[in-house]
Amino acid sequence: MKAMRPQIFAFLIIVFTLLSCDRAWAQAPLEPAQMPARTMFYVIWRGTPVGDARKSNNLLALWDDPDLAPLRAAALQNMQSSSAKDPSQPQLSREEIEQTSSLLENSFVLGYLRKPETKSAAAKSTDHPFNGMFFVYDRTGKELLLAKTILRFRSQEKEPPQVSTITVAGAPALKIARKTDVTYWTERGKYAVGSADFAVFEEILTRLDGKSSGSSLAQIAAYQEAEPLLHGGVLEFFLRVPQLRDFAPDMPANSPVKIDPMLNALKLEAIHSLSGHLTLEGARARVQGAMLGDVTPGTLFDLWTPGQQPPASLSFLSPDVISYSETQFNFSAFYDLLKRALRVAVPQQQQGGVEMMEGLAATRIGMPVPDALALFSGEFASIQNNPAMDPLKAVYFMGIRNKPDTLKLLRTIFSDQMGSERNEGDATFVKVSLGGGQSSTGIAQWNFYHLAVTPTFFVASSRAETLREFLAKRSPADGAAQVMLPPALQSARAQFPAALSGLAFVNLQKIDYQALKTRWIEQAKKASTASARKSAAAAPQPPPGEAEWMLNIDPQVFVRHLHFLAGASWKDSKGIHFDEWLE
Repeated sequence: MKAMRPQIFAFLIIVFTLLSCDRAWAQAPLEPAQMPARTMFYVIWRGTPVGDARKSNNLLALWDDPDLAPLRAAALQNMQSSSAKDPSQPQLSREEIEQTSSLLENSFVLGYLRKPETKSAAAKSTDHPFNGMFFVYDRTGKELLLAKTILRFRSQEKEPPQVSTITVAGAPALKIARKTDVTYWTERGKYAVGSADFAVFEEILTRLDGKSSGSSLAQIAAYQEAEPLLHGGVLEFFLRVPQLRDFAPDMPANSPVKIDPMLNALKLEAIHSLSGHLTLEGARARVQGAMLGDVTPGTLFDLWTPGQQPPASLSFLSPDVISYSETQFNFSAFYDLLKRALRVAVPQQQQGGVEMMEGLAATRIGMPVPDALALFSGEFASIQNNPAMDPLKAVYFMGIRNKPDTLKLLRTIFSDQMGSERNEGDATFVKVSLGGGQSSTGIAQWNFYHLAVTPTFFVASSRAETLREFLAKRSPADGAAQVMLPPALQSARAQFPAALSGLAFVNLQKIDYQALKTRWIEQAKKASTASARKSAAAAPQPPPGEAEWMLNIDPQVFVRHLHFLAGASWKDSKGIHFDEWLE
């Protein structure tokens, strides 16, 4: 499924992980109005729904389906894959993993506080590097399981930590000291609270008790700006982007590169926050969010374009499309921001080196870098019409503004790796060798990739015949493409603004899961055979454990529950917005 966007996989992983249990929704242990004003980010999980809300949701129905058992087992086993590399560590049984994962049934808050600016507050911390992470968990009904889980993980440590009892905010707590870090842990009423810093631990406990009189996160302008995106749903997240500079590495005093001036040049403060929430809306699982801030020209928001209406690549879609993903970036803005950051990051006496690198790049591509970037419209798309999601049949689209200069640029970049050119209508077909050049003595060209360059775009694929079939289906640029869209995509498209910066769609009903399963198993066997050869094994090994679930799962389980995945992003006067859902 290489044609599917990484964001889609992330969406599925997050939802599958968090919804693998069964519990009523609950109030967060710590709401934003209770969090300190110096909260840098938080994630709130409010628990999993039950009853009709669970039964009507397609994703939850898929997770509960008995035919998905092989995948559920594989997911749970992979939770301990890191410890599996150490044979001295005892491995959890499947039952223990499932029992432990049920802790996600209850609500929790995970967050981070910035380091206190006052010396008195910082003095309460340990000698270890500051770590502002905190965790608050509603342990109602999970008291014994939580205690058992903590003891199990603590017993698996190679060097048992030193555990001592301390008093924090008038109540007993545990200090768990290791060589490299310290953890503080206590149970306050129905909540379990943990932190890696004493001052943070004390502050969170005070907030839970309702005794703190300091300002809260809810009073901060960045949170108030994002607040409409943070109501409702089973999960919400919030990040104050400018404070990411706290994690910038400390450069040596004699280092020629300065991080802080670079961040100032990029105007990181222009991005106020990244926030959003996950909701279950009947059959849908939906993620909505935004990166909000000052979109004035000269900021990082310049990287995204206002979008086209409609995107040019839509003219290639037909009702049989399986997967489509389109994004639009401003390449020239990216280059301008990069140069601006380098100018302030590098000392004045070394500015000539930056200019020399730019000159060498211009010589290599045969034109100034800004001119080369200006050849591209910034629209990139991937389109897959093959039900088996064969990557060899995927097509990649890139918008251009000048065909002759684009061909000139391609000839210069690929040089002797480019084969002969052939014109067919308004398209020029070329092939590029990824495995050898024409001038390489004794080395044959192989592993060709094919391109077709037209006046307004070029498309690329592993096979020339795929490109010809693809171009033959092109719709006229008069809006007729909109009529040819699959009904589900038309319905999704109608819910978004007219001009989009990105659009994605996967028709999950038209995927040939059996063919996909067969191809994945074959690839797993080839990978296993190749690995066996490298290790001089006498015979091929069976498919790796991660692929075993493919052998046992019935592909029809996906057809029964999943219909489509759709999403979009767009830019307006407030920032960049995104909206994705799985049904």
